[in-house]
Amino acid sequence: MTAPHEFSALEQYRFLQRGELGVVELTRHYLDRIEERNGELGAFFTVTVERALERARHVEMHVPRSTRLWGMPFADKDLWRRKGVRTTFGSREFADFVPEASDELPRVLDEAGGVSLGKTATPEFGMTSHSETLIAPPARNPWDLDLGPGGSSGGAAAAVAAGMLPFAPGSDGGGSIRIPAAACGLVGIKPSRGRVPALSGIDALGGLPVAGPIARSIVDAAFLLDGMIGRRGSVIDDHFALRAPGENDGDFLGYAIRGEGRFQIGVCVDSPWSTSHEIVIDPEISTVLADTIALLSELGHGIEEVALDPVPGYGAAFTTVWQAGAAQIRLGSGAPARVGDTDADGRVEPLTRWLRHRGRELTAVQLAEALAELARFERRIIGDFSGFDAVLTPTLALLPRPIDWYDTVDPERNFAQQVVYSPFSSFVNAAGLPAVTVPVGTSSTGLPIGMQLVGRPGGEGILLALARQMERRLRWDERHPPIWA
Repeated sequence: MTAPHEFSALEQYRFLQRGELGVVELTRHYLDRIEERNGELGAFFTVTVERALERARHVEMHVPRSTRLWGMPFADKDLWRRKGVRTTFGSREFADFVPEASDELPRVLDEAGGVSLGKTATPEFGMTSHSETLIAPPARNPWDLDLGPGGSSGGAAAAVAAGMLPFAPGSDGGGSIRIPAAACGLVGIKPSRGRVPALSGIDALGGLPVAGPIARSIVDAAFLLDGMIGRRGSVIDDHFALRAPGENDGDFLGYAIRGEGRFQIGVCVDSPWSTSHEIVIDPEISTVLADTIALLSELGHGIEEVALDPVPGYGAAFTTVWQAGAAQIRLGSGAPARVGDTDADGRVEPLTRWLRHRGRELTAVQLAEALAELARFERRIIGDFSGFDAVLTPTLALLPRPIDWYDTVDPERNFAQQVVYSPFSSFVNAAGLPAVTVPVGTSSTGLPIGMQLVGRPGGEGILLALARQMERRLRWDERHPPIWA
């Protein structure tokens, strides 16, 4: 008999709905796969076996089948608090922290009928595009265990790629969904700012971080995205005027299943980081980009190159806002540590320490100027891309990086390495636009290569339809890493 993980997440959900598969049975299946594979992958920091089984029994007996994710296993990224479950934020500073209340997104996923199996690995406070941290062994890429899965949602991506989860929620403040999805051969969606109420980005510095799904297919990603958005009368109120109170944003699963439309697509290989860093795209990625352009043309879409003029202030502005965000990290008892407080700072990693110190040295004027620069950049990008339904870029400039490739001593070099690895992701956050990465190709050694489609504000539906057309042709959901078996 075919094992449940061999089917898509949507098919598993339909099995549950028809009673052909039990919620407890499905939960046990994934817990068994986690037990078999997590030791070599490091995708999970914490696995909550008994709690997950108790939750599965509760869902099976008491939660209405009409909920959007009824009985579906997932895992919380370990940046989100779940009541009673160890939450480390990827830091030794919080190695033994057990929260007394859950954050909004875990509550929304619970309300949707999901079953959390534990906490997926993330770098310290989710600040990096890799998933190596001092609190645990590094998360590894299922396609090659000597490589990293990217970050900061690296554990989530590794778990999905290895069939340890049917899909997983992630968060993305500068590429943290799209980077690991591309590195692990998956689909990752970064929604528009404000789309997912529980982690909208609207109330965050610079409007950068949002929540979105990681999955093997665009259909499964849309399925999870609908569950993450919530429903009318959700436990999470709509906090901002971008969404009418109680409004449901629509059926994104429908867009993905139908996959209809002909669109005008821009192709861009420029990065706003190029004025501050040397950006070089790996030749194999360039080859896959050319193949993707040819595919889109064959599918009947219009193709046109779009160039970005140099943006001299972007790199400094984004870095300033990233540092200011790190300065808000609260250590110890919850009170901010003072700059130079070695008792508190000694427990965080060099990059975090550097970011926090630089952030606390900023003046209000410097931060205001950086935020103004990003706001001008947002208007400019939306204007430059306004003639297109979607803009195609590489997701990453380099193939997945080896474990220990990032400098752990020199934090400024570490930050620069992240920029040259993923120079096409953070500008999407700065502009608040939706984007999806899709695993369209492979390298000569079989590593996945992803391409990114960036949409108009609120344009997730077009991205889902376009990606689904590509998925039908390429059938990337049928590719699996060696560890899958």
